[in-house]
Amino acid sequence: MSIIEEKTRLPASKGGDNVVVENISQEPVSYDQSQGSSTEAHSRWGRFKESFKRAEEMELDPNLTEAERIAIKTAQSPLKHHLKNRHLQMIAIGGAIGTGLFVGSGTALRTAGPAGILIGWGLTGTMIYSMVMAVGELAVVFPVAGGFTTYATRFVDESFGFAANFIYMLQWLVVLPLEIVAASITVNYWGTDPKYRDGFVALFYVVIVIINMFGVKGYGEAEFIFSFIKVITVIGFIIMAIVLICGGGKDHKYIGAQYWYNPGAFVGDTAGQQFQGFCTVFVTAAFSFAGSELVGLAGSEAEEPRKSVPGAAKQVFWRITLFYILCLLLIGMLVPSDSPRLIGASSVDAAASPFVIAIVNHGIKGLPSVVNVVILIAVLSVGNSAIYSCSRTLAALADQGFLPSICGYIDRGGRPLVGIAISAFFGLIAFVAQSKKEGDVFNWLMALSGLSSLFTWAGICLCHIRYRGALAAQGRSTDELPFQAPAGVWGSYWGFFMCILMFIAQFYVGLFPPGTKPNAYDFFLAYLSFCIFIALYAFHKIWKRNWKLFIPLKDLDIDTGRREVDLDVLREELAEERAALAARPFWYRSWKFWC
Repeated sequence: MSIIEEKTRLPASKGGDNVVVENISQEPVSYDQSQGSSTEAHSRWGRFKESFKRAEEMELDPNLTEAERIAIKTAQSPLKHHLKNRHLQMIAIGGAIGTGLFVGSGTALRTAGPAGILIGWGLTGTMIYSMVMAVGELAVVFPVAGGFTTYATRFVDESFGFAANFIYMLQWLVVLPLEIVAASITVNYWGTDPKYRDGFVALFYVVIVIINMFGVKGYGEAEFIFSFIKVITVIGFIIMAIVLICGGGKDHKYIGAQYWYNPGAFVGDTAGQQFQGFCTVFVTAAFSFAGSELVGLAGSEAEEPRKSVPGAAKQVFWRITLFYILCLLLIGMLVPSDSPRLIGASSVDAAASPFVIAIVNHGIKGLPSVVNVVILIAVLSVGNSAIYSCSRTLAALADQGFLPSICGYIDRGGRPLVGIAISAFFGLIAFVAQSKKEGDVFNWLMALSGLSSLFTWAGICLCHIRYRGALAAQGRSTDELPFQAPAGVWGSYWGFFMCILMFIAQFYVGLFPPGTKPNAYDFFLAYLSFCIFIALYAFHKIWKRNWKLFIPLKDLDIDTGRREVDLDVLREELAEERAALAARPFWYRSWKFWC
């Protein structure tokens, strides 16, 4: 392996000072297959064994600061760039479609009503759109290992990055066993004997681990198939729902918006009860959108992030509009919020899915089982993403010095093997599925990371705000950005504001849980992860004696890890691309803006 150090002196876009960009580029890691017998070295088995050896590590200048060391190490990670454009596109469109939409929306409909879920998901959707645009912009400029998990440490503060990344890692460590158990419960829909649950847990566990052992390419292909199935199912449901609402069911009865009037658009007899129910929607909506940020994480392993990441990020608009808002509107018209089948159902009970309820209520046979299969696939998809995300986050935390260096072990096949092993080990918790204390165990596991997505999204928006601020503070402009978030920096301000509102709403729901009196048990189930975040943040401040709140904007490193280091050439290319786009018809420019 050779390391090429080069310093490029670039003119600043403002002022007379020059900007020094220090870039370290690394040639693709290769290994000598001629060791040992020539027959073995050139055989598939030989190459397979060699691929598990640790990729060569770079030697860094000992005089580098901690921030510089982290930036360079994550920028030059030996992770493979094997995700194609079609992988990112499908991950963006269907990656976050899971039990939150298929099942969790039923719980939200019961507590908030059809109008409540539309407003709650709609507001959350605007935040998600702004956040994904922000992470898309950063991921194109800095396609570094760990993606957005490294931005908080780099653009905000080391302590904030430490706390936010550990909470994010905890989320995926917990999600894996939860989703495996959810898959085993989903199988019960067909009357499977519960005594076989451990057998299904073992089956799903092995399938998910094997997929991730094929590296990022295996993850990408699996998610492409899973997401394609989910997208087709949602589109089919939308078409069917419209037909049923218009009177195309067995009884040929026009449904329209009758459930908006009886039992009502909101749940509750008083304005206070309706508001309380509405606040519960944000938690469910945030859960259903969890994983939207994966575009930014997967972008670091894309073949051409400059071309594939912007398009994938923009697909979020269509997912929010078509798959979530339209589906929820139709569900609210097909299923009454006081339906007995919505009451007391768990978040993984396929029979309580409003999709299934809508089909069963109209006497359509066969389709409920099809929807249940898709729910099962969605659960496995989330479990697959859990190992992928957690293993990359563990490796990034090791690169940042927050975990032992062994956690950053990446083999010559580009797999973070130790990260995958740790994730898989925590997945074994799924075997408590047969325990009588299963519910308590998983309730508290979820409490450990219940708000992790909000911390992640707020952190991404804050990183984007500070990155744009650093550009201005250091005399640079947005002309050097290969992709600019359509919502701009104001979109990130809106996203950050919405995350704060959701924290407040969750605090309110935790303090005054619907249907019961305030109690410590419900409060900590809802807000434990916030307490853990504060504890981690304070621990790092004391451990590292880091007393600053933010890294000064003028000191932020906004160059290390850039794929394009010659900014003059980049600006010329971008100017030509924008001029060519401006010459195209309005409809084409509109299409490119949204897609």
